Amino acid sequence: MKFKCPACGLRMNALHFKQAGLVNDQLTSICDLCLERGLSVDDYGNTAIEVFAGSLLYQFAGGKEDGKRVLKVSRETTRAFEGLLQDYDGSRLARQQIDRTAFNKAVIDSEDGKLPVPEMGADFADNLAKLGLKINFQLNDVDFVDRERIRTKYNYRCQYCGRRGHSVDHMHPVSLSHDNDLENLTLACSECNRIKSNMPYYLFIRLNRRLGQVNDQLVRYEDSLETLKGEFKRRRKQLTAEVRRSQTYRSPKLTEMRQHNKQLQDAIDSLQSDYDHVRALRKSYFETGWKLDQISHRTDII
Repeated sequence: MKFKCPACGLRMNALHFKQAGLVNDQLTSICDLCLERGLSVDDYGNTAIEVFAGSLLYQFAGGKEDGKRVLKVSRETTRAFEGLLQDYDGSRLARQQIDRTAFNKAVIDSEDGKLPVPEMGADFADNLAKLGLKINFQLNDVDFVDRERIRTKYNYRCQYCGRRGHSVDHMHPVSLSHDNDLENLTLACSECNRIKSNMPYYLFIRLNRRLGQVNDQLVRYEDSLETLKGEFKRRRKQLTAEVRRSQTYRSPKLTEMRQHNKQLQDAIDSLQSDYDHVRALRKSYFETGWKLDQISHRTDII
């Protein structure tokens, strides 16, 4: 949920209007950046926030009329600042490495012309660098030897679903733990690695435990497909060899071989379709579980 600040004119996440550390929840008429500027809430009204605060029985701190606008920039610059704020609010990695107070100060200095203005559509890290802020997005520091050690230890089997895998995964996401020790490493298939991403380990394991039969089914799908594809490849080589031996493309034997290969390909396509369907449902299950968990832990204004 987003509100527009009447003082700076920026539209931003509603959390920028919530004051922390108070006995009772309170929403302010202006954003936290403008509060850091030293502006008074009493000089600015904000009907949307006032009504919203009343609906939630929150206190409202603000005036009745809008005061002087402190930020007068082009629409493009406004969108650039709004995009920068959204990128920061949505990046746990950024919030871990850059304190919000320091970030807000840099944004204010940029708004006041003391620092360069962020560019709309530019890379988040580049915009941060313009403000003198640095963030390390490459926290994965596991060398080749350790990766091979993990792959050998787990015999190239995904420790989450049981399928073949070669992706070395941080059980506790490195973006959250910064932990590259061997004790935090396990082996995953590329699919589980992508699905897990930055999901907390406890949550992924909890969701995955409910999919025991599904994971077993995926292993059987994978094994069956590998067998069928291997046989199809072998028969295709036989067909090619027979064409070369007989010096013809048409014969009863070749026709029969092609028919058998077509039947085998049809079986592969059908099985692959079923396999992909289960994989898609499994991915959706994890994505939904993660979103619901994030909502339940979110320190939102509601």
